[in-house]
Amino acid sequence: MENVLRPVVVIGGAVVLTLVAAWLLDLLLRRADARHGETPLWGLLRRCDPPFRIVLCTALLRAAYPQTRILTDHRDGVGRALTLVLIASTAWLLIRIATAVVDSTYTRYAAGAGDAARVRRVRTQVTLIQRVVTAVVVVVAIASMLLTFPAMRTVGASMLASAGVLGIVAGIAAQSALGNLFAGLQIAFGDTVRIGDTVVVDKEWGTVEEITLTFLVVRTWDERRITMPVSYFTGKPYENWSRGGAQMTGTVFLHLDHSAPIPLLREQLSEILKETPEWDGRASGLVVTDSTPNTIQVRATVTAKDADDIWTVRCVVRERLITWLVDHHPYALPHVNTADAVQQPPLAP
Repeated sequence: MENVLRPVVVIGGAVVLTLVAAWLLDLLLRRADARHGETPLWGLLRRCDPPFRIVLCTALLRAAYPQTRILTDHRDGVGRALTLVLIASTAWLLIRIATAVVDSTYTRYAAGAGDAARVRRVRTQVTLIQRVVTAVVVVVAIASMLLTFPAMRTVGASMLASAGVLGIVAGIAAQSALGNLFAGLQIAFGDTVRIGDTVVVDKEWGTVEEITLTFLVVRTWDERRITMPVSYFTGKPYENWSRGGAQMTGTVFLHLDHSAPIPLLREQLSEILKETPEWDGRASGLVVTDSTPNTIQVRATVTAKDADDIWTVRCVVRERLITWLVDHHPYALPHVNTADAVQQPPLAP
């Protein structure tokens, strides 16, 4: 009878203590969240409940397992299995805690900051920091799990002795990956490109949607995703329309006939902009920038508060100016001269 009750009491006691401790912790976090509404930290920490239960229950079972007196022939194997579960769940718990702290810090900063560009910069940095912390915790956890096996400890000295040669070989083999890794850190803390920035890369216009330590995702205007190595943004030129502020100036080019009514065209541009809510009212203008034997080049400049609005304003201005010319001044549109060629008079003898 004792052989049955002992394991039931030990295992059941560990489970009951885990459930009670988890309930008390959740109660404290809910009360703290209700009292401190200015920070979401306590609410985010409640996501740590599953790994916390596994860590506590595994630790209790690991400590009390010898008292159960079951599977005595496999005591080392059971103990090692519980240790592996404890290490893995501890790593999971640490990652959840780090994620909660980072998300809480970013949320509080974003709520109080008025500069959208600075918020995007902080978001990029905390995202990459979170990925680095996760990678470090996972690597340490895997190394700790491997060291629980006696064979791994035995070969440890030889592994350290050959670490120098292996490091050189790995560095040469992973040169591209390491380059992307350092490029990702440079982007995070160099403030060259941030999540939410509007960029033009390889003649594609889009918004930076995700930045990792090795690649960057750009969402184009037509919902496509372009995945690029982060080293591209440290080794090649690209356009960042959000750099230095969100306000932008855009241009609209028209090729017209030499007889185009430029003063009336300027008045029509002003009327169009007054009816366009995306125009921020900072500046506008229309000038003739070039002339060819057949046409003139007219440039209209407009302003808007960000890249999305400047695109809308440019499209509206281009469409309505062309429509106005077609309806009221069709002669101003470029056309091909089909008149008969003038014959050269014969040369005098």
